[in-house]
Amino acid sequence: MKKDEKYYHRLRDLREDRDLTQAQLAEILGLTNQTAYQRYESGRVELPMKYFILLADYYNVSLDYITGRTNDKRGIGYKK
Repeated sequence: MKKDEKYYHRLRDLREDRDLTQAQLAEILGLTNQTAYQRYESGRVELPMKYFILLADYYNVSLDYITGRTNDKRGIGYKK
């Protein structure tokens, strides 16, 4: 991820990698409709921390990865 890209690009990529629609992911997160999730993924509304955590758990990636701090899905400082 380039430094100027925001986390919402990563949200879209993760969702598309799982072949999920925005409506399906909204349901997974317990949101009332697809539009609510679409606002997060487009960057129009900041994603609340509780959803960052839910998405990291769902996709089995680190918060550092979702937020673009690293391209390693395991997170910053992960050692083999």
